[in-house]
Amino acid sequence: MRAVTVTPGVANSLRLVEDQPEPAAEEGSILVEALAVGICGTDHEIIAGEYGEAPPGADRLVIGHESLGRVLEDPTGTLQPGDLVAGVVRYPDPVPCSNCAVGEWDMCRNGQFTEHGIKGLAGFARDRWRLPPRFAVGLDPALSQVGVLLEPTSVVAKAWDHIERIGHRAEWQPRTVLVTGAGPIGLLAALLATQRGLAVHVLDRATEGPKPELVAALGATYHSVPVNELPFEPDVVVECTGAPTVVLDVMCKAAPTGIVCLAGVSSGGRSIDFDAGALNRALVLENNVVFGSVNANRRHWDLAADALTRADQGWLGSLITRRVPVEAYADAYTAGPDDIKVVLEFAS
Repeated sequence: MRAVTVTPGVANSLRLVEDQPEPAAEEGSILVEALAVGICGTDHEIIAGEYGEAPPGADRLVIGHESLGRVLEDPTGTLQPGDLVAGVVRYPDPVPCSNCAVGEWDMCRNGQFTEHGIKGLAGFARDRWRLPPRFAVGLDPALSQVGVLLEPTSVVAKAWDHIERIGHRAEWQPRTVLVTGAGPIGLLAALLATQRGLAVHVLDRATEGPKPELVAALGATYHSVPVNELPFEPDVVVECTGAPTVVLDVMCKAAPTGIVCLAGVSSGGRSIDFDAGALNRALVLENNVVFGSVNANRRHWDLAADALTRADQGWLGSLITRRVPVEAYADAYTAGPDDIKVVLEFAS
């Protein structure tokens, strides 16, 4: 069968193979026909050779962690043939640590987790894949065109879950949310904020293209000015750019008792002249919280599926700016200037 693969650690080794073995039964009892995989920054970094780990005994890694497929067979009866399904990305470590032992594998403490298409598990960019039932997330049939957005939505569902847990340390009545970055994660974070009835502001550098219109369609406000020029102090910030100056600026901009969730990953290697003492003073005296959030456990995947089902399907579809057949895989993995979410399609 076909699969999109890389040699981990080797830059530009991306290729489509035609003789990938069928998924082994040990991968899981549910057999799935791939419909599509989403492409994100993680995939580009793996292709650049920055990280990635093949399964034990393999030289190449099948990439793709944002999945959508249709069940071919499930002898357990958990799902039925024809059901839409997405695969949870991260699996708990085999030890397991205290968090993995209770299903909180997104909070793994020893780093021995595995991840489809990233670390030690074959990804979903192949014609067929298998899953154990507990890692198979069934989707509403209405999501057949946009269900591939489930994985990034699970990331922001976790972020909001943790924001709300932190907020309830005291009497919490948030009103204003700032999302920095209008890529897929930022736009989906804004979606979940609007579903909570909050006043949402999205900040991004783009002044043209689809991003301002997508934000406006949510009923949110779009900004393209520096953070320190915003005329309000947000109760919640979801930072999705990873840009060091933006990260520091939002920490300083949050309202008293504000919560800043860092969901973007910085590349590192850049030094900034910054008054850390003043930031420390503000965070302490205003009871602010800054925390990082990545990945998701099964609870968050289910929350994400519910959020997508309740969302406007036309708006979700607008996030997918290119759909590329697997035969043209190289084009799909070449970033375009107006891309928001690019999807590699295996079957209709």
